[in-house]
Formats: sequence, C-alpha cells, structure tokens
Amino acid sequence: MPSADDLAASRYARMRWNTPLSEEHGALLLERLAVPPGGRVLDLGCGWGELLLRAVETASGSDAASVTGVGVDTDEVLLARGRQLAAERSLQQQVTFLKQEAATWDEPADRVMCIGASHAFGGTVAALEALAELVRPGGRLLFGDGCWERPPTSEAVELLGEDIRQLADLIEQARALGWRVLHFSTADQREWDDFESTWLAGRQEWLLAHPADPSAAELRAELDARLREYVGVYRGLLGLAYLVLAR
Repeated sequence: MPSADDLAASRYARMRWNTPLSEEHGALLLERLAVPPGGRVLDLGCGWGELLLRAVETASGSDAASVTGVGVDTDEVLLARGRQLAAERSLQQQVTFLKQEAATWDEPADRVMCIGASHAFGGTVAALEALAELVRPGGRLLFGDGCWERPPTSEAVELLGEDIRQLADLIEQARALGWRVLHFSTADQREWDDFESTWLAGRQEWLLAHPADPSAAELRAELDARLREYVGVYRGLLGLAYLVLAR
C-alpha cells in the first residue's frame, strides 16, 4: 500500500529545478552571474538548490574548494534532497543547506540568488530592498520574479495576485531602487510548458500507479484544476524574468 511519504516524494520528482528554466538558459544565467574564484554564493528560497550546486560546481573548476555556497529554505524535504545531491557530487564540504526563513538571513555573500521567492520578503519591492543588504560590494544578484508578458485578464489577476508587474515595470522598479541591470531574459513558452508539465508529472505518475488509493480522487481534482488554470487562464500571460543585478 502506498504511503503518504511516497506521494509527497512524487511532488517534485520530475523537476530539474522549481522554475521555468532550460539547461541552456540556466547555463547562461550562471555565466552572467560570474561567480568569482573563492566567492561565496547564497541562494534564498533555494528548494533543493540545483542551480546553487551548479554555480559552485562550475565556478570551482579544478580548485575543488575555491567556491562555497549556502542554500536557505523552510522545506526540510527539499533541503534533504539538496544535501543528497551535494553528497552525490562531492560538494557536501562546499555547499550547506539550512532551514530558515529567507527574510531573516543576514550574512552577505559575493553572489546572491533569489528566484521565485520574493513573496518570502513581502513582495518584489521589499525583496529588492532586502537583497541589497546581502550583496557584498562588487557583488551580483540573480533575481527571478514573475511578470506579465502582456496585459493580464481580470481572471489571471484574481488567480495570481496584483503584485505582478509587466517586464518593463519590473526593470524600472529595480533601477529605481539603485540596481544596475547587467542582464535580463525571460522564460520562453517551451520552458513554461515543461515547468508546468513536470510540476504535475510526478503526481500524475503516482495517480496512474495507484488509481484506487483513498487520496486519488482529491489529488486528481487538484491536478486537473491546475492544468485547466495554466492552459486556460495564464499560459502566455504569466512570465518569469531573470535579472542579473549589481549596485
């Protein structure tokens, strides 16, 4: 009989990282982030920290101890996955995963990442203000935040909230707070479709394997509702902007 743990483990099982981002796009962002030798990387709202691990791994090169990283999140299950991935790549001495509220972190780093976690600070503006205190002089921030690709429908705003800006407004907001935009790019439609599909896929597979489980009916309704919302309400409207910022 399947356990609740099996179902919980399936939630992110098919995801590379919990954001609409391809391998190629991720590599580009790390190139633009330009982690320096001996630098420290901080990932707030890291999940299982795949991008953090790659940042440390890529920047370290032949010097296995040259770069260190710390991932901060409140989900212990995801943090445990991050620790396991770090151990599998022999990065457990370089990358630490800590359970803590992102907004309470106060140790600066050379490179800071905060992707899809502005809500942890109270919204986009509050996040950009708080993160300014965590980037060391000469450092950089990789900030990922939702944006409207085109004017949203009232249904999309009702579903996703009013804090989301159009891309131009998001960039202007960052500039108004003293950030310089070194790079910006957005998730394309294929990245979004893959993200939404893989977000559902682990539990879809669980449902197919356990159709008569007492949890199946409720889960089926939840997944079907998410798919309908994506395809029918915000596909092509909601974007994800990736900004590499410096001060």
